[in-house]
Amino acid sequence: MNVLFIEDEKGMAKIVTDSLEYKGFSVRHCLNGKDGLNSFIVQKPDIVILDVMMPQMDGFNLARKIRETDQQTPIIFLTARGQIVDVLKGFESGANDYIKKPFSMDELIARIHLQLRQTEKHSSKKYTIGRYSFDGKNQLLHLDDKTTRLSYRESELLRKLCEHQNEVLKRKELLTELWDNENFFTGRSLDVFISRLRTYLKADPQINIINVRRAGYMLVIERKNS
Repeated sequence: MNVLFIEDEKGMAKIVTDSLEYKGFSVRHCLNGKDGLNSFIVQKPDIVILDVMMPQMDGFNLARKIRETDQQTPIIFLTARGQIVDVLKGFESGANDYIKKPFSMDELIARIHLQLRQTEKHSSKKYTIGRYSFDGKNQLLHLDDKTTRLSYRESELLRKLCEHQNEVLKRKELLTELWDNENFFTGRSLDVFISRLRTYLKADPQINIINVRRAGYMLVIERKNS
């Protein structure tokens, strides 16, 4: 598997690069965001791992640039920026995962494998949600002539809701599957993403994402009587 690793701290970069190569990955390392973007265009890696604070182009802007042309390649942030506003900004820019320093190499490798597995099984199925159509593969939500591009986690969360329409999706299971852990921080992130999906779907009053107290969420579509 080809990894594009973008990190301006040379000591950290060597440790991560050597560890990944020892595990069988092929790693291309870049020291700044601009070189990272050029390398992504030329190399077309299987996965991207990047820091936030980098010279010439920060990680958030780099992720956005990648997502302008590529919605499928997994992006993992590996950074000391751990405030909730930073994590949410990372996901908004197109990240699939966000790992805060300090970290363990075993955790990083496990998360890399998880993202690669999820990419392999990523559903190309399209869904009808009331008046909307949802393209899970390309992360696009359509309503008439309006198209909304979803982030990776928004898309995965909506896909889960669609697949289990009229069923309660347990909060714990969502956090474990989409965030890999359950704690107060990830719980708040889930609430934010549910709120965004409600906003995206508000043009159709028949659609409702219900908060089932102490259990989870349920997508309900009320059918009008003919």
